[in-house]
Amino acid sequence: MNVSTILIILLIGAFVTYFSGDKLASKVALLFSLAALVCSIVLLNNYSAGENISVINSWITQPKISFALNADGLGLAMVLLTAALTPIIIFSSFGNEYKNAKAFYGLILFMAFAMTGTFLAADGLLYYIFWELALIPIYFIALIWGNGDAEERRKAVVKFFIYTLAGSLFMLTAFIYLYTKAGSFLIEDLYKLDLSACEQLWIFLAFFLAYAIKIPIIPFHTWQANVYQKAPTVGTMLLSGIMLKMGLYSVLRWQLPIAPLAAKEYMNIFIALGIAGVIYGSIVALRQKDLKKLLAYSSLAHVGLIAAGSYTLTLDGLRGAVMQMIAHGFVVVGLFFAAEVIYRRFETREIEAMGGIRTQSPKFTSMFLILVLASVALPSTFNFVGEFTVLYSLSQVNIWFAILGGTTIILGAYYMLRMFQHVMLGETNSKTFADVSLNEGISFVAIIAVLLFFGFYPKPITDLITPSLETILQVINKN
Repeated sequence: MNVSTILIILLIGAFVTYFSGDKLASKVALLFSLAALVCSIVLLNNYSAGENISVINSWITQPKISFALNADGLGLAMVLLTAALTPIIIFSSFGNEYKNAKAFYGLILFMAFAMTGTFLAADGLLYYIFWELALIPIYFIALIWGNGDAEERRKAVVKFFIYTLAGSLFMLTAFIYLYTKAGSFLIEDLYKLDLSACEQLWIFLAFFLAYAIKIPIIPFHTWQANVYQKAPTVGTMLLSGIMLKMGLYSVLRWQLPIAPLAAKEYMNIFIALGIAGVIYGSIVALRQKDLKKLLAYSSLAHVGLIAAGSYTLTLDGLRGAVMQMIAHGFVVVGLFFAAEVIYRRFETREIEAMGGIRTQSPKFTSMFLILVLASVALPSTFNFVGEFTVLYSLSQVNIWFAILGGTTIILGAYYMLRMFQHVMLGETNSKTFADVSLNEGISFVAIIAVLLFFGFYPKPITDLITPSLETILQVINKN
């Protein structure tokens, strides 16, 4: 078995889901997403046993384009994140009804297919194709099944689409230029290029535009909060839990090794941009009255810290960034799902209209509190491992970076616990809040189990990703 198997499962699953009809679509989508998860675990076992599960075949002769999929520890970690979150996201949606459900669930699987391909692609043009394909399903998911006024939703989604597409065109231009130098789009050939400092700077900036919009990094974040708010919760989970990781992953895989001189020269600037996102996201989150918007700005703060760690060019920084990517993926999906559960009962996302849930739903209160504490990086949770490692790497570069980056812990604890107090405690809302259903409980337990297990024992993930990150640093330090 090679890594193309998981792509085939997801692609076939998308079409089978669409043709299965509205009544069966959700169950068929869940079945194929679970099959992809099982396949990813088998691939991990084969990789750990030393089997070559990568793929490289000639695809187009002129220009020279290969169907190349590389499965190293870093790529597999991101594939496992996608494969694990996709069935959780699908299963969490069972409490909602969607018009044209066959298209809705088919698009989810197609998006998972494109995101998985992005994490595995080892040819620049193939990577770009997967990168752009992932944009199409989320556009329709947010546009057709989103929340609020249709015109406002359309404006937010179109802005996101154009913004992201425009940034990607700069990345495509960079790949075309690199092809003229290397005669190939293969990542191993691009790593070997001897580019001047000026060339690397322009390549670095072209990649940065694409990735900064996708992550997002300040000042390219203006699309995020509105889209997160207007998209259906499933779409928000896909965006925050997996899709933004495409940008963070690509910084490590493509940007830093191809343009290391620019990365070293302007490292402090890009670390500062990441930390600015931490502070800005946290301060704006304090002012939010809409629960989904508060979580959106909280996510902006957390990914800003991940981006800062990535640009430290240290093993601790890269490793902490990847650990935090995975931890953030699970906790943000859990938090947005909690917001959806509340919306199902109260039919509002206004924090001031909530309250008193603790007395009516002790199980939900307990699970929501664990997710909140994980979000603020309480020791023994997975997020603590990632954030601590990133902050340590920042201290190696400049102690002030670590101090400023550490504000995410203080501010995050303040606005998340204050939100919890308003939403879960206080006077009881006039509407009855039923305790979590079996489906909802299973989704929460699965997420919490991951956060606690790897919070106590992160070694399997560090062992998986460290060799790949060491290889990337070797490429960076050759220049």
